[in-house]
Amino acid sequence: MKMRTAKRWMGSALGMLLGTALLAQQDPQFTQYMFNLLALNPAYAGSADRLSLKALTRHQWVGFEGAPTTQTLTAHGPVFNESFALGGTIMRDAYGPVTQYGFMLDAAYRMFLGKSTLAFGLKGGLNLFQGKFAELHPQTPGDQVFQANVNTKLDPQFGFGIMWYSERHYLGLSTPKLLRTEFFQTDSLAFVSQPGQRPHWFLSGGYVFDIGLYHKFKPTFLVKAVQGAPVSFDLSANFLFFEKFWLGAMYRHTDAVGALAQYHITNDLTVGYAYDFTLSPLRNYSGGSHEIMLGLNLGKPVKGVRSPRYF
Repeated sequence: MKMRTAKRWMGSALGMLLGTALLAQQDPQFTQYMFNLLALNPAYAGSADRLSLKALTRHQWVGFEGAPTTQTLTAHGPVFNESFALGGTIMRDAYGPVTQYGFMLDAAYRMFLGKSTLAFGLKGGLNLFQGKFAELHPQTPGDQVFQANVNTKLDPQFGFGIMWYSERHYLGLSTPKLLRTEFFQTDSLAFVSQPGQRPHWFLSGGYVFDIGLYHKFKPTFLVKAVQGAPVSFDLSANFLFFEKFWLGAMYRHTDAVGALAQYHITNDLTVGYAYDFTLSPLRNYSGGSHEIMLGLNLGKPVKGVRSPRYF
C-alpha cells in the first residue's frame, strides 16, 4: 500500500514539477561535497598538485520508486606549469523518468599568494537530457506533458567559479551550469518548458583546526541558491583521527541529518561513505540516502605539499 501511495505521489509531484514554475533544487546534491569539490567548482582543478581522481555514487531515498540516483567521475591536475590546471567531470543524474548526463571540461588559473592560492575556473561542455514520460500513467488522462518521450536533447553548458584555499582552508563561489536551457523543444509544450534548467549558485567553505597532537576538527558549509527556490544550506562537522580516519555529522536545512566517514587506506587511496536520514515526509516511504566515494591520487606530490590532503 505504501509503494502505491508513493508511486501516486511521485506522479503528482512530477506533474507539478513540469507544469508549474520550478520551486526546488534541480542540480544533484552531495553529502560528501567537501571531498568532491570539482563537481561544484571548476576553480578546484589542480588543488591536489598532482593527478586526482574521484568516483562517487549517491542513492537518495532508498526504497522510494523513482528516487534520485547520481554518479560522478572527476579527474584534475596541473598541466604545463603550476599555475594552470585542467580537469574533467562526467555526471549521471536520474530521477523518475528523467535521466541527465553531463560531460564537462574544467580549467583553472591559479595565483599563488604566499601560503594560499587564489584560483579562477571555467567549466564547459554538454548536457544530455532524456525523459521517458510516455511510460508514465498520469492521474489526468491526455496530459500533454506525458504523451511523448524526450530521447536525446543535447544542450551546451557553461559555468565558472572562484576559490581561495590553502592547506588548512577553502572558500569558493561557483555556478556549474550558467546557461538556461529548456526541457522541451515541442511548441505545444512551451508552457511547461518555460522553467527549464536554471543557474545554481554554490558558496562553500571550510577550515581545519588542531584539537590535539593526533586529532583535527574541520567544519564546512555549503549554501545553495537558485531562482524560484528558497536558499538552502548544508553544515558539517568532521574530525580527523591520526591522519587516517575522518568521522563526522551533517545537517541539511529542513531536509536531512546524517553521518559520514572517510578512511585513508594509503596517502593516495581513500574510501568514503555517508548516510542521510530524511526529515521530510518522504521518510515514511524511504530508508534514507547512501553515498559511496573512492579517491585516488597519482604521481608524486610536489615538495612541501602535505599528503593526504584535508579536502
